[in-house]
Amino acid sequence: MDIQQLKGLIEQMTLDEKIAQLLQLTAHFHEGTDNEGQVTGPMEEMGITESMVRASGSVLGLSGAQAVIDVQNAYLQKNRLGIPLMFMADVVHGFKTIFPIPLAIGCSWDTDLAEKSAEIAAKESAVSGIHVTFAPMVDLVRDPRWGRVMETTGEDPYLNSLFAKAFVRGYQGDRLKENPDRLAACVKHFAAYGAPEGGRDYNTVNMSERQLREYYLPAYKAALDEGCEMVMTSFNTVDGIPATGNEKLMRGILRDEWNFDGVLISDWASIREMIAHGAAEDDREAAYRAIRAGVDIEMMTPCYVRHLPELIESGRVDEALIDEAVLRILRLKDKLGLFENPLRAADPDREREVVFCAEHRQAAYELAAKSSVLLKNNGVLPLRADANVALIGPFAQSNDILGWWSCVGSKEDAASLGLSLKERLAEGKLRAAEGCGIDSMTQEQLNEALETAQNADIIVLALGEESAMSGEGGSRTNIRLPEAQLELVKQLKTLGKPLAAVIFNGRPLDLHGIFEETDAVLEAWFPGSEGGAAIADILVGRVNPSARLTMSFPQSAGQIPVYYNHFNTGRPMDPQKTEERYVSKYIDSPNEPLLPFGFGLSYTTFEYSDLKISGHEMKAGESLTVQVKVTNTGERDGVETVQLYIRDVAAEVVRPLRELKGFEKLALAPGESGIASFTLTEEQLRYHHSDLSFTSDPGTFQVFVGSNCRDTLSGSFKLI
Repeated sequence: MDIQQLKGLIEQMTLDEKIAQLLQLTAHFHEGTDNEGQVTGPMEEMGITESMVRASGSVLGLSGAQAVIDVQNAYLQKNRLGIPLMFMADVVHGFKTIFPIPLAIGCSWDTDLAEKSAEIAAKESAVSGIHVTFAPMVDLVRDPRWGRVMETTGEDPYLNSLFAKAFVRGYQGDRLKENPDRLAACVKHFAAYGAPEGGRDYNTVNMSERQLREYYLPAYKAALDEGCEMVMTSFNTVDGIPATGNEKLMRGILRDEWNFDGVLISDWASIREMIAHGAAEDDREAAYRAIRAGVDIEMMTPCYVRHLPELIESGRVDEALIDEAVLRILRLKDKLGLFENPLRAADPDREREVVFCAEHRQAAYELAAKSSVLLKNNGVLPLRADANVALIGPFAQSNDILGWWSCVGSKEDAASLGLSLKERLAEGKLRAAEGCGIDSMTQEQLNEALETAQNADIIVLALGEESAMSGEGGSRTNIRLPEAQLELVKQLKTLGKPLAAVIFNGRPLDLHGIFEETDAVLEAWFPGSEGGAAIADILVGRVNPSARLTMSFPQSAGQIPVYYNHFNTGRPMDPQKTEERYVSKYIDSPNEPLLPFGFGLSYTTFEYSDLKISGHEMKAGESLTVQVKVTNTGERDGVETVQLYIRDVAAEVVRPLRELKGFEKLALAPGESGIASFTLTEEQLRYHHSDLSFTSDPGTFQVFVGSNCRDTLSGSFKLI
């Protein structure tokens, strides 16, 4: 349909039908589901009627080709104008084939694989009846206490923006209507949801507009520049106003400044939550504020359907706002091809062929192998072929390795580390014991662990958080591993054998009690359906780890927030004068993180040399080339992620000590050298000034190139 046809359809709709298009309900409200006839109570509680349900515009959380077909067909039999439903779901890091959590995907520094993971997730979702995914989540996060850190790709706005674009490309492709195996993407959570005070989910966000624009908004903008069709509001306040009712944010920045004309959806019940925030007295005022802000779809609360009619009748809300919202919704349905084919790609027969197929699982394996970060290695990894290995810990045989937001992924489909490692070692070389639970230990468990490890040449510890310890609602103040696991490490340490720890988790952890007690540490994150196989292959050396951290690991929770691109102070600490008191430092901890942004080890080693900058000066409109030589000085093939950082030494607004501006991967054989080359332009030197203008300042810029933000070669140039 063209715009005029869609507008003509709107003209045929009653006001109640138009407002119902703005309502999103879970599937069990609709006919054709197993819960049919069991929702009288919820409908009465929400104050919605059957006629509202029959005209509602979208469904949340239903998947499975036949289930979607049944609901869509039943709906269309009763919808007066034959306007189809849209089906939406949280397909965050895979549908049935589960990829590593997004934080792990970020650590791959591989946007092509990220795009591929989204494309596969879209294909499995689409054939199972879904039209829209609530992804990507691109919130910048500097606080690992926040449970939803597992959904982000890290603490850097540049890198997050690259991944935002990659995920959108993967989900949507080029043309949604012509390619039913793709989904419409919904970037979330707009805005700054990843900066809650204290790392506590749903909590207040308080920052300047300059900081918001400089660090938190770029990744959302990048997703929209890539064509993302939908935006989800965040739960938090922005400058004291809940995002869902924030006109400056939604109308001013999103719609007017960025020219976004796609669909804006609330997060679950966030319109009504304005009452709890203290920004609305009741549902009526919440509906008023949300529609004024430009929110098109209300998820799982009835403020719109119950109160917009009276707000329009009283003149407080112009019906044109409703028409605009409905037009955006219908236009997305048209882009998805739903008017021509309301069932789109839903196909039970093809669903059985596509979902969790071998090709998709292989892609999940590859991404898991490239997302696991080697944090420490005193030569004990990879495992010797003839070594007797004791695998001990709560994750030795656990298949709880998918992580939060694993859609319809099944833990039972995920091979454990123990099973995978057993397949890769000679018969009789692996013995396993649980040792303890996630947060408890019995004497029997400990005795079994000690006995299992007695004759081992090396102990591999399989430790971590269970999946529910991170994700939404999973904020923690203590981000160490549970005491039972730390005690297990202490007890096994007494045996005097080499210890290698594999950590499964959804956030950067305080690794004290692990890092200093072990000889090797492999950060596996929640690696997804094929994670057990990928981690086992890294341990035995079939895969050489190449991932790099995209969030700093703190020394302790007391340092948080700790992030690489921080400012200097007027009294910076001199590392050579640690006893000096009146400088910016802790008296009980280093300032630096335990592990910095960009850090990661390999089974080989790399040496950097010959940093060259093509000139000492740069003018606007010109560029400089930065090159560095990297040599594989070890004995194995390896991949090095060469990272480029800059610092604006003196500016109108204080600038970070490091800012990532580029990276390049070099695959090098032993003894081989390669040249990493970067182009720096004046545009890359711009930032938001105190008046919010986005320009650069003349002066000296430092350039840093290395394997992470800390270990670098440096040079400089002047912008004139």
